Amino acid sequence: MEQQAMYAIIIFLVIYALIISEKIHRTIVAMIGALLMIGAGIVSQETALHHIDFNTLGLLIGMMIIVSITAQTGLFKYIAIWAAKKAGGSPVRILVALGLITAIASAFLDNVTTVLLMVPVTFSITRQLRVTPIPYLLTQVLASNIGGTATLIGDPPNIMIGSAVKELTFMAFITNLAPVIAIILVVTIAILAFWYRDQLRTEPALQAELMQMNEKDELMDSKLLKKSLFVLALTIGGFFAHQALHLESATVALVGAFLLLLISGEAYLEPALERVEWTTIFFFIGLFVLVAGLIETGVIAALAQKAMSLTGGNLKETALLILWLSAIASAFVDNIPFVATMIPMIQEMGKMGMNHLEPLWWALSLGACLGGNGTLIGASANVIVAGMAAKEGHHISFMRFLWIGFPLMLISIIISTVYIYIRYL
Repeated sequence: MEQQAMYAIIIFLVIYALIISEKIHRTIVAMIGALLMIGAGIVSQETALHHIDFNTLGLLIGMMIIVSITAQTGLFKYIAIWAAKKAGGSPVRILVALGLITAIASAFLDNVTTVLLMVPVTFSITRQLRVTPIPYLLTQVLASNIGGTATLIGDPPNIMIGSAVKELTFMAFITNLAPVIAIILVVTIAILAFWYRDQLRTEPALQAELMQMNEKDELMDSKLLKKSLFVLALTIGGFFAHQALHLESATVALVGAFLLLLISGEAYLEPALERVEWTTIFFFIGLFVLVAGLIETGVIAALAQKAMSLTGGNLKETALLILWLSAIASAFVDNIPFVATMIPMIQEMGKMGMNHLEPLWWALSLGACLGGNGTLIGASANVIVAGMAAKEGHHISFMRFLWIGFPLMLISIIISTVYIYIRYL
């Protein structure tokens, strides 16, 4: 192997190890790794810029702006309280309702944003009912990762896959992934509701007090709410039609974001831009350049060749290998860098003569997104919810999450295996 390829592998593995260790913030580590790739002459600055996927970045920024403005209306608190009342104040039915709402919201919003909006309301409801919030938090975080798998914009791995493969439209993700995700979601929430049923008991008087809460009190700005809902509906409609309109998904998201800023007023501009998760954006930039080093030195092509030799180029075996490898890997490492590495590898398989790559993309999506439910560090939403719980005095340890998350993750991957085999293979 040539010297440049060895340097690229060493830099990539060291940076990956540092990201997993969480000793230094992952954004700093990823950007340093990217700069090392350029500084060592493995990729030129021009080549590095060419490999940065600005469609992914634009989509993320656009949706972050829309959600940050919409959140100020109190809409998400309204929905949570409304759902709790519709569930009759029953702790078990509220767990199911909040899990379903979180999954649906995560299909169209970023997972992290969804849990940040839902968790504070969950604490409020559980305090009212005097029940432990842990079952609700675990249900919501698992539901957010499951729901986010259903659409192009629901989870960063899907955004990356959709951006890399232009044929995989917004509707393609829904029609191919939503059916199996619906099954996995129902099975997961049913198991959690049954598992925690004895811990979710409260007094009738406390339920009655919850039923007296007025969800309309949470709506703080009706004019902004109408504008936000209009733009959100317009943007989601744009995602459905983006291929017919010959527009990239990033363009649709950014048009929605800046249209909302235009009609809501300049007062929201700086706060909205401040709420964009710039650390996540720069993390992506660093990863794209890191992977560029592996692509340009031929490392990715060599890995693809190895995978092809293991499966003999058999589509069925390759798809199932990618599904299970992605799930197990994503349970223990961040799924974003993993997917960033896998995308060019699958593309390379296509160049080597493997036809009909679509099942491989769905296998990668299902494995990487659902695998995040396996451990506490498997997805960003998991870590954020654990941190929010700790601030409220409720500790979710690595082993506690593993005890629930990993078996449910395995069940979801088994269901995905059956689905992929029957539908595509």
